[in-house]
Amino acid sequence: MITSLFFLSSGIFLGWSLGANHTGIFWGTAVGTKMVRFKTAAILCSVFVILGAVIGGSGASVTLNKLGTIEHLPAAFTVALAAALATYFMSRAGIPISTSQAIIGSIIGWNIYSQRVTDYVVLVQIASTWIISPVLTGLTTFILFKIVQYYFNRTKMHMVEIDNLTRYGLVLVGIFGSYALGANNIGNVMGVFVYSNPFKAINVFNTFSLDPTKTLFFVGGLAIAIGVATYSKKVISTIGNNLYRFSPITALIVVLSVALTMFLFASSTIRDFLISNGLPAIPLVPISASQAIIGSVIGLGLARKNVDVNFSQLRKIILGWILTPLFAFLTSYISLYFMENVFLQVVN
Repeated sequence: MITSLFFLSSGIFLGWSLGANHTGIFWGTAVGTKMVRFKTAAILCSVFVILGAVIGGSGASVTLNKLGTIEHLPAAFTVALAAALATYFMSRAGIPISTSQAIIGSIIGWNIYSQRVTDYVVLVQIASTWIISPVLTGLTTFILFKIVQYYFNRTKMHMVEIDNLTRYGLVLVGIFGSYALGANNIGNVMGVFVYSNPFKAINVFNTFSLDPTKTLFFVGGLAIAIGVATYSKKVISTIGNNLYRFSPITALIVVLSVALTMFLFASSTIRDFLISNGLPAIPLVPISASQAIIGSVIGLGLARKNVDVNFSQLRKIILGWILTPLFAFLTSYISLYFMENVFLQVVN
């Protein structure tokens, strides 16, 4: 089991990084406006991230594993490590990154190294979400802003009432966003380990049980929660004090839009409902919260008719979308060679 935990460490590190860097999107404003203390936000976020990972995490992982089925634990370790290294070095270079793109590039590196056929239909489906998710988030933000604007103009609510509603809304949306983050992004953290899963089913007090996959996702969710508790305070504080200079109400709209988008790309129930009614299905894949919030900011700007696009930053974002999967691909391919030929581990 010690060996298995070592090989899982790259996925655990990915989970820790995710918790440290992404939770500020959902809790930054609530903490910044002092609606909740950081400790309370960290506890709520941790609990619902784990619940999202365990209850709703399987959907996005299924599509990811269609791209590459990794049966050996050393190979899964290497693929996750390559994605983690790509995330780390691209972040150090100041280039906006997506963990989803990193893990995709890393899986393709394994496919090519092991001479497996990459399902390009699945790849195109996944890559299309890199465009669809920010567009969908932007559209959702635009619609929500117009609805809220219309409602407040009609009701003429007192500022104190608006403030109270916004504060409670930020907490509720933070909880929902934490659940959606766990459900959608656990595929990035532990998806590559599903077919080499070292865990067995766990029976908890003879009342309920966790199958091996849910146990794996629980460990990944726990890693995200540890990232929240140990290293997210600075990120939450930074976002809470300077989240694109949003007011609390616009921040609420943006965060809700991101949470809804992430939930849509993780919900098997919604996907099955759309298919049963002859509607286009939303692919269940892990998406980037960072990309989603960019779309949301643009949607908000369009709704307020004050779009001010920073083209320099936009170029950097596009550069990151290209370099992140490429860097992860090369790191994965090279690392697999060393894992097999230097450390004599089975990776194929």
